[in-house]
Amino acid sequence: MNYKNERQVAIDAVRAASRLCQRVQQTLVTEETLTKKDRSPVTVADFGSQAAASLRLLAAFPDIPIVGEEDAGELRQPENTALKQRVLECAAPEANGASEDEILNVIDKGNAEGGAKGRFWTIDPIDGTKGFLRAEQYAVALALIEDGEVVLGVLGCPNLPIDSKQPNGAKGCLFVASKGGGAVQMRLDSDDETPIKVSGVTEANQASFVESVESGHTSHGHAEQIAQRLGVTNPPVRMDSQCKYAAVARGEASIYLRLPTRADYVEKIWDHAAGVIVIEEAGGAVTDVNGKPLEFSKGRGLESNTGVVATNGTLQDTVVDAVKAVLNQ
Repeated sequence: MNYKNERQVAIDAVRAASRLCQRVQQTLVTEETLTKKDRSPVTVADFGSQAAASLRLLAAFPDIPIVGEEDAGELRQPENTALKQRVLECAAPEANGASEDEILNVIDKGNAEGGAKGRFWTIDPIDGTKGFLRAEQYAVALALIEDGEVVLGVLGCPNLPIDSKQPNGAKGCLFVASKGGGAVQMRLDSDDETPIKVSGVTEANQASFVESVESGHTSHGHAEQIAQRLGVTNPPVRMDSQCKYAAVARGEASIYLRLPTRADYVEKIWDHAAGVIVIEEAGGAVTDVNGKPLEFSKGRGLESNTGVVATNGTLQDTVVDAVKAVLNQ
């Protein structure tokens, strides 16, 4: 199937949401925010980003439901009137003249349950809360799922260097992939597309890891044991959000592990869908820690999977075997 129209709308939606997040980060995130552990800026950006993207998705495809992370219930509470006003003010430049009710209602449209049949979007309006607050890496992640399969993904990475070899150079990337259409990188402010491919590393001991900054998101201890088992000596690159998927997709790293930190945790589909198709269309592979494909047909969570292993494809079986050996000790 040709996803040309869906692709362009998804790009426009992620760009709008990314612009909003950039404005919030520049105007609301301060040293005081971090000192007080005040997450209100990320709350404003979460709601506003989901509104900006969803307005565009529903205008173009009113019959495709959305599985989103946020709903507007909190904003409708009388005690949160000030927060609501900040959300509306930040959303206004990307809201195409939508009223207060329209903005709140479109945020609530993210309440779909997903499943194995039909089409739906899934969106994470800000993936990487801590990275957003540190002015480091975060992502706006949008994917289209069709009969349980991810067929289109767009990652907006506003703080990611355009050239990984120039970390202090220009920043702001989009990563776009569609089923059978390959994966490309774009600038946030340009339509020029550059095809991307995973690394050509064939020996695990030559690989480099990318992993979460936060130890609550992945088991760093197990990752270190796995690296030792594989003979990996390169220090891990740590960053927040689905930017890690982008790093593997464009060959900046060869292995990304998200290892379970507790037995009962269920990953959310919006945390992985866009990143998975970007890596796969760039030539890589993604499974859970047991080597099973990630199943996006079970609703809002990856109920049938545990953790994530993403590689350049060539190393997938070797890495999964090492992961299983360490986790089963």
